[in-house]
Amino acid sequence: MSKVSRVLAIPFPAQGHVIPMMELVRKIAQHGIRVTFVNTDFNHKRVMKALSNKDDDSGDLIHLVSVPDGLEPGEDRNDIGKLFDVLPLRMRADLVDLIENINSARHDSKISCVIADGAMSWAMEVAENMGIKRAFFWPASTATLSSLRSIHKLIQDAVLDTDGVLKPNEIIQLSPTMPAMSTSTFVWTCFTDLATRKIIFDFFLNVNESLKLTSWIVCNSARELEPAAFTLFPDTLPIGPLSASNELGHQAGHFWAEDSACLSWLDQQPAGSVIYVAFGSFTVFDQTQFRELALGLELTNKPFLWVVRPDMTDCTDEAYPEGFEDRIGCRGRMVGWSPQEKVLRHPSVACFISHCGWNSTTEGVSHGVPFLCWPYFADQLLNETYICDVWKVGLGFEKNENGIITKGEIKKKVEMLLGDKDYKERAMVLKEKLASSVQGDGCSNTNLRNFIQWMK
Repeated sequence: MSKVSRVLAIPFPAQGHVIPMMELVRKIAQHGIRVTFVNTDFNHKRVMKALSNKDDDSGDLIHLVSVPDGLEPGEDRNDIGKLFDVLPLRMRADLVDLIENINSARHDSKISCVIADGAMSWAMEVAENMGIKRAFFWPASTATLSSLRSIHKLIQDAVLDTDGVLKPNEIIQLSPTMPAMSTSTFVWTCFTDLATRKIIFDFFLNVNESLKLTSWIVCNSARELEPAAFTLFPDTLPIGPLSASNELGHQAGHFWAEDSACLSWLDQQPAGSVIYVAFGSFTVFDQTQFRELALGLELTNKPFLWVVRPDMTDCTDEAYPEGFEDRIGCRGRMVGWSPQEKVLRHPSVACFISHCGWNSTTEGVSHGVPFLCWPYFADQLLNETYICDVWKVGLGFEKNENGIITKGEIKKKVEMLLGDKDYKERAMVLKEKLASSVQGDGCSNTNLRNFIQWMK
């Protein structure tokens, strides 16, 4: 019996990490390589519940499995600090057992490579100890990875200390050709709890050691998006945006069931008229900000599609302003979760009010959609810098003295963005560049082919 290559892929247990890893392994499976995709037990149940078989074109090559995350049933699985602290300690032994069980049961298809999410880099230590080759997959921007890989130099330059404490609001450049960035945009600084901040900083400090164990460092980005970041660390290879080569817009790995009926609603709207509003899987609004957003969308007098997760607001009573749903009527559509890739490619969509997560960012630019940026935390702040200041395909919102983005500010920025055709034109130019990169002999596609060939 001939042997078939089998890869084990392990994403960090968050929506923004599971989806790009799933995009990657589906491309790997298209080359006849079997994949074992490891979620936590908790997320595995959510993915299986939300998965639509008609959107799954991977056949039997991708095997979805799970291991415990080590948290108790009632613990908060959106607590990033807790996840960074607990997962390396409690999942390691179960991952070893999983690999051993697969290898003992499948003589024709043993695990020959582990692809570890950058936030699960400890899995590469497991693979090394078991004599399995290793690859490091970074699902976010290369600029963010470059900032983490620069930690030791930044300590030497006294920009931060060994506990990760940064000089507040200092503007730095990681290289002369990279855009200036504020120290407030480093991923661990957004956590107000100092213990959590230290846990996350120490984890990323250790990532630099884990990188020494890998043969490949691949990133869900494109040289066309971040040329200077790839020049700073040339061993980081772009293989994306993975969503840009997804011709059908089918995605798997979602934690919530998609409301595909919203696509029929989009079909009924004029071309370039709809404001698409989505804030990813972590963003939470208090009652004041949530209602101000609703009123701002109402004020625009434009059709809008708004993704409102069940856990998006801390409101205990009626979340929407009184009479809001009656006043907007059919002009607005609220859904629990959307088929975002299909929404963004729809001709009726005019702009994207986004939290600037990297998946949303790359999906938006891959479809030529301009942005209104509303970052929530972590790398989203740096992504906003690229959207507004580097690519110039979007605008940011200004908060008032109480830290609120008001309804008037929302209306104003929508009018500014849609009233200046240059934003859309630049977005379309970027779309074409990315399409070229993920096709034929484009840079990202060439790297991806070479990466897959290495696995065989």
